[in-house]
Amino acid sequence: MLTGGPLDVLTGDYLAELTMLILGRDRLKDPGLGYARTFLKQLEQTLHLAHERGVKIVANAGGLNPAGLADAVRELAARVGVPVRVAHVEGDDLAARFPGALTANAYLGGAGIAECLRAGADIVVTGRVTDAALVTGPAAAHFGWGPEEYDRLAGAVVAGHVLECGTQATGGNYAFFDGHDVRRPGFPLAEIHDDGSCVITKHEGTGGLVDIGTVTAQLLYETGDVRYLGPDVTARLDSVRLTQEGPDRVRISGVRGEAPPPTLKVGLNSLGGWRNEVVFVLTGLDIEAKARLVREQLDDALGKHRPAEVTWELARTERPDGNTEERASACLRLVVRDSDPDKVGRAVSGAAIELALGSYPGFHVTAPPGKGAPYGVFAAEYVDAAGVPHTAVLPDGERIAVPDPVRTRRPEALQAPGALPDPLPEGPRTTAPLGLVAGARSGDKGGDANVGVWVRSDEAWRWLAHELTVDRFRALLPETAELPVQRHVLPNLRAVNFTVEGLLGEGVAARARFDPQAKALGEWLRSRYVDIPEVLL
Repeated sequence: MLTGGPLDVLTGDYLAELTMLILGRDRLKDPGLGYARTFLKQLEQTLHLAHERGVKIVANAGGLNPAGLADAVRELAARVGVPVRVAHVEGDDLAARFPGALTANAYLGGAGIAECLRAGADIVVTGRVTDAALVTGPAAAHFGWGPEEYDRLAGAVVAGHVLECGTQATGGNYAFFDGHDVRRPGFPLAEIHDDGSCVITKHEGTGGLVDIGTVTAQLLYETGDVRYLGPDVTARLDSVRLTQEGPDRVRISGVRGEAPPPTLKVGLNSLGGWRNEVVFVLTGLDIEAKARLVREQLDDALGKHRPAEVTWELARTERPDGNTEERASACLRLVVRDSDPDKVGRAVSGAAIELALGSYPGFHVTAPPGKGAPYGVFAAEYVDAAGVPHTAVLPDGERIAVPDPVRTRRPEALQAPGALPDPLPEGPRTTAPLGLVAGARSGDKGGDANVGVWVRSDEAWRWLAHELTVDRFRALLPETAELPVQRHVLPNLRAVNFTVEGLLGEGVAARARFDPQAKALGEWLRSRYVDIPEVLL
């Protein structure tokens, strides 16, 4: 990013929900840690170049200890001989209010970052801020936006959301990747304007692509309601308009903003207990009988030492008359959880391996069972924004209290269904995979999964908007049949966005599911067969 073309601000998003748990465990070992140490390694390689080119660096790599990271950056800069002004943002750590949690951090907005940049900071590191705050803060500082310029701030939020996952906006993880060179996609950048509009592009000569599809996919990623709530502003995703301006250039315009909600989201990570797993390989004939036998044997062997939670999942990956052993094999996955490490450790691994000479024919496992490992649990709470001490610590050490929002608006009043187009006229249909017509991108928010689905033409939208209802979604993805599912309509993007509550249990760190972050849930949906109008194929 620093060498490929012009750049004013380089941002870095380091804080996935799982990362906060990892940093919390680091801090248990050493209270001086709690930040992303990889940031320092990257900075050592690039600090000279950023300084020479006048590029500001804004990153949330401070994690649970932004002040500690700021000090480490100063030490690094002094060692490599680069004079930079370092600031940080703090106040997100609310662990004292949630004594049972390993970490408790409010999602702050970009106002603290803006204060640091206005004070002349070259590098700003933060703790838990929203991903988009890494863009709203620099944009507000550059253009002088006030806290009530909601449309402009909302435009920056949308730009930040597109940028936050890097190459997912430039062809990475893209449903329609075939036919494009996405072996090494370039990183995205946003050319932001004073009115809040922007152009998403990438440095010339880099791989991948930027088109309406790649930007749409990322806009749908891990969002829910058409009102995207944030600490700076509520962005109306149903107002977003995308225009292909040229090769690898997509303009985002028309974004409307509203006052933010009166509360801030707080991400809570706790140690949930201990976990272990064993994957048994079942080859050839009688797969169901083999699975039944080993389950009965393990149940008997565990006896009174049975862990509190035992789950089995049989993945029928074998093929009839498979021409390799792997293609003739299925996998039976055992996952156990308990608050007692002994009950998921030797008690389980020993019981599994002791069956090796006395179980189903062809007995083997994918890897030797381990002794078990701790797992985490993620939950979200909400607190009054006015009670969170959002603070900018400037390069000279001055501490600036970031003001509370001037106005707020409760999210209960923000629900509105999207308008549906007229249905496509009846005509011949062919049963085929949904993905021949529709793209999808999916992900996680705590224990909930999100699946965004979009199409690339008005005709396809007239079909999808009426075809992919909540009931149809549940039928196509039976795992969701008994769970609460919400559908949100985004006509400007020709998209519907689904939120599946509770599909991921207690979040990614608990690893309650085969795909614990629901990354491939959208691709499973695309592979399902539906009756598609032939005019769309």
